[in-house]
Amino acid sequence: MDMIFEIVGGLALFLFGMGMLSEGLKKVAGNRLRHLLEKMTSNPILGLLTGAGVTCLIQSSSATSVMVVGLVNAALLSLKQAICVVMGANIGTTMTAWLVGVATGLEFLKLSLYALPIIALGMVVQFVGKRQRTKHIGQILLGFGILFVGIGFMKDAFDPLQGSESVRNFLISIGDRPILAVLAGTGITLLIQSSSASIAIIQLLAIQGLFGGDPETAFRIAIPFVLGDNIGTTITAQLAALRSNVNARRAAMAHTMFNVLGVCWILPFVYLGWFPTIVNHITPWSLGFGTIGLEIAAAHSVFNVANALMFLPLVGLLEKVVVRILPARKGDIQMQPVTLDRNLLATPPVAMDQARRELVRMAETARDALDDASTAVRHDDRAALKRVAIKEDAVDDFQTEITRYLVELSQQTLSPEAANELPVLLHTVNDVERIGDHAVNITEIAVRKFDQKLTFSQSATEEMGKMRDEVYQMFDDILAAIGNNDLSAAEESFKHEETINRMQMELRRSHVRRLSEGTCSAMVGLLFVDFVDNLEKIGDHLTNIAQGVLGGLQWDGKTEQEPADTNEEA
Repeated sequence: MDMIFEIVGGLALFLFGMGMLSEGLKKVAGNRLRHLLEKMTSNPILGLLTGAGVTCLIQSSSATSVMVVGLVNAALLSLKQAICVVMGANIGTTMTAWLVGVATGLEFLKLSLYALPIIALGMVVQFVGKRQRTKHIGQILLGFGILFVGIGFMKDAFDPLQGSESVRNFLISIGDRPILAVLAGTGITLLIQSSSASIAIIQLLAIQGLFGGDPETAFRIAIPFVLGDNIGTTITAQLAALRSNVNARRAAMAHTMFNVLGVCWILPFVYLGWFPTIVNHITPWSLGFGTIGLEIAAAHSVFNVANALMFLPLVGLLEKVVVRILPARKGDIQMQPVTLDRNLLATPPVAMDQARRELVRMAETARDALDDASTAVRHDDRAALKRVAIKEDAVDDFQTEITRYLVELSQQTLSPEAANELPVLLHTVNDVERIGDHAVNITEIAVRKFDQKLTFSQSATEEMGKMRDEVYQMFDDILAAIGNNDLSAAEESFKHEETINRMQMELRRSHVRRLSEGTCSAMVGLLFVDFVDNLEKIGDHLTNIAQGVLGGLQWDGKTEQEPADTNEEA
C-alpha cells in the first residue's frame, strides 16, 4: 500500500510540477512563442527547428501540439507548416527525459536533494516578486522542484520491487514481444496523458533492474515501451482537435500518422538489435544501471530525430494522405491562413491593398458567423453553435494579425492619402470584430432557448427573419463597398440601416402586444428583444464601415458612429 501511494503521489507531483513549469515558461515567454510559431515556419526545416525549440522552452510536446492545432484552426498556419512544427515538437519533448536521466544517473549533482530548496526559493520569489514576470519565474522554480520531488517519490516506490522476480519476469515477458511492449507504452501514456511522465516511469523501472538484471538487456526491453509512448502522446492533440475545423483535425491526424509510421519503420531495427547498438555507439558513456536513464533518453532522441529526418522530405505527401483520410464534409469550415506578407511593408500601397483583401475575408467570416448564430436561434440548430465559435475565433485572429500588420505599416514612410486611410482601416477592423462578438451574443440567446425549452411564436419567428434578412442585405452592400470601393453600395447600406432602426422599434411594440395578449411569455420576450437589439447594433457597426468608405477612407476624426447602447459588452 505504501508503494502504491508513493507511485500515485509521486506521479501526481511529477505531472503537477511539469504543468507548473510549462505554464510558467509560457507566461514568461508571453505571446512570443505563438508569434514565433507563426513567423518561423516559412520552410520545413525552419518549422522543424521552431517546433523543437518551442517545446524545449515549454517542456511539453502536448502543449505545442495543442498550440499548433489552435493556430491551424485559426488559419494562422497551413497544414504543411503544422506538420513540420509537430515533427520538431517530438524532438523537443525528449528534453524532459534527459532531465530525468541526469537526476537519476548523475548522483553527484544530487538534484533530488536540491529539490526542496528550489521549491522554497520558488515560493519566496512568487511571494516577494512585485512584477508578473518575477512571479512567473518563481512558478518555474516551483514546478522544477516539485517535478524532481515527484521523481524521488517514484524512485523510492520502485525500490521494493528491485528484488521481485515475478515483476521482473512479467515486464521482461512483455518486453520480449516488442509489439506488445509498444502497445503497453501507448496504453501507459494514454492513461496518464503525459509522454514525459510515462518515459520517466520507464527510466525508473529500468534503473531498478525491473527490465532485467543486465543493463544491456534492460535497455533493449525498454526501447519498445519508449516507442509506444510516442504513439500515446498524440492523443492530446487529437482531443484538442475534436471541436476544431477540418484542417486542425488533419494536423492532429498527421501527428498520429507520423509517430505510428515512425514506430513501424524503426521496429525492424529493434527486432534485429541494431537500434540499441546504434544508440550505444553514439553515447559517450558506458552503459550501466547508473546511466541507463540517460541511455533511454538518448534512444528517445535518436528515434525522434531519425523519424523527422526520414519524413521531412515527405511532408507534402503526408499532407496529401491526411487530406485523403479526412476529406472535407458538408458543414466543415475551411479557413485559409491569413496572408499578410511582411516583405511587402516596404511597398505601402501594395501592403495596404493586401490588408484590405484580408479585411474583406474577415468581414465575410463575420457574416457567416452571424448567419450560423441566427440559424441556431430560429431553427434550434445546436451544430451551428460550434461553427459560430470557430468563426468568431477566426475573426479575432484576423483582427490581431491585420492590426499588427497595419501598425507595422504605419512605421513606414507613407503618402498623405495612405496615412489618412490607415486609422480608418483600423477602426473598420474593430467594427467587424464587434460584429463577431454580437454573433456570439446571439448564440447565447440560442443556448438559453435550448436550456429552458422555449419556443418563439410564429409571428415572432417571421419578424426576426425579416429583420435578419435586412441586416444580410446591408452586410452584402458593405462587402461590396470595402471589396470594390463601391460608393453606391455604401450609400445603399444607409437605407437598410434606417429600415433596421425602424424595425427595431416596431418589433419591440409587437413584442409588447404579444405579451398583453398572452401569446408570448416574459422569458421568450426577453430573448426576442435581445435578438432584435443585437441585430440593430450590428447595423450600427456596418454604418460605421460605410461612412469610412464614403469618406474615401480618409480620417477626419468623425468617422466612427457611436453604437446606440453605450453599455455594450466589449
